[in-house]
Amino acid sequence: MKNLLILIIVTLTQIGIINAQKTVGGVPMPKKVMIGKTVLSLKGAGVREKLWMDMYACALYLKNNTNSASEIINRDEHTAIKIQIISSLITSKKMTSAIEDGFKNATDGKTKAIRKEINEFKKVFSKEEIQKKDIYDIIYVPNKGTVIFKNGKIQPIIKGLTFKKALFGIWLGDKPADKDLKKDLLGR
Repeated sequence: MKNLLILIIVTLTQIGIINAQKTVGGVPMPKKVMIGKTVLSLKGAGVREKLWMDMYACALYLKNNTNSASEIINRDEHTAIKIQIISSLITSKKMTSAIEDGFKNATDGKTKAIRKEINEFKKVFSKEEIQKKDIYDIIYVPNKGTVIFKNGKIQPIIKGLTFKKALFGIWLGDKPADKDLKKDLLGR
């Protein structure tokens, strides 16, 4: 486990320099990232808007390309989301509330089985107040779990494919946080 963490940390320090970039919401997103020896390619990127204001830039990275949101959610393979906060209007309280709503929508309200994992995930956003330009790298690694970094600092690993499915369902599910962002993440 320690070797995986070291490998991911080293890899994330290189994320900004691998290949070309795509800019969304004024934020450069790399076209490829490496997680260990696994190369993930940018599927799509966009901006989460609320009331016509840009909240955060977001990018989706896949090991194997597909246009199916359902496949992305359900696959047990490396998948990553990168989020950079671009609005000072986002607070930790608002983000954790939105995350709770997102999990309810992604699971049709069936959050009991992953309640512990959801609470762990929400702590990533509530331990310290969210600041403009904060960067969250959310990486699912098969047989390990969801590895999260805030501004390059590793957070607790959250285990389980069931949690991964619900988490990626927040952006890609039938009731996504933002329909336009879902389309952008899928490269449409």
